[in-house]
Amino acid sequence: MTGRILFINPNSNARCGAGIAAALGPFRAEGFPMLDVVTLPDGPPAIVAWSDWYAAAGPILTAIRREDHRTDLFAIACASDPALPAAREATRKPVIGIFAAAVAQALTRAERFGVIALASASIERHALALRQMGTEARLAAEIAMNVDMDTLLDPRATRAGMQRTARELVERGAQTVILGCAGMAHHRGAVEDAAGVPVIEPCQAAAGVALSVLLAGAPPPHSRQGP
Repeated sequence: MTGRILFINPNSNARCGAGIAAALGPFRAEGFPMLDVVTLPDGPPAIVAWSDWYAAAGPILTAIRREDHRTDLFAIACASDPALPAAREATRKPVIGIFAAAVAQALTRAERFGVIALASASIERHALALRQMGTEARLAAEIAMNVDMDTLLDPRATRAGMQRTARELVERGAQTVILGCAGMAHHRGAVEDAAGVPVIEPCQAAAGVALSVLLAGAPPPHSRQGP
């Protein structure tokens, strides 16, 4: 089948966008919809404070309107799911929030999950999302790293700290761990090795959901073949 899934990185950090694209690599295959990533130069440097979360809405909606004619499904590639309700108003195409997708995957893997957050304000936003999903009782714990995006994107600067945080979440009852920022994607394997439980990367979780949505709606192979 043909089709295009667009992951919108709502911050202006091109390195973060490149990390998202790399995380989506295992989901690219011949005959599957394309998985593209766009980084928004008008977005905030990172989604840290609530003001960043609100500031991202305008650039996200602009990107959706610009790309709508050539996109079949959008994913907002920030684990705070900024502008998600407004984005769904801006297009008739499906729009997925990567944090919601990660929580859904976590609940298929275990009874209780933990989250590694970028910042303390992220915990408040995640709590709101969990209440809206009705899943707050399944959260074992959430711990913030409280580092800036450039530090998070460094291959080594925060890895040991993330590994310690994941082990602490497991000690507090988490049976699976969600990486609570798209900029953490390159740490997934190392964090999983340290934690000893499944670690969910939100963009990958959203890619799985997006592909299932589009593939389920595709015509069966025999209907696409010629006589």
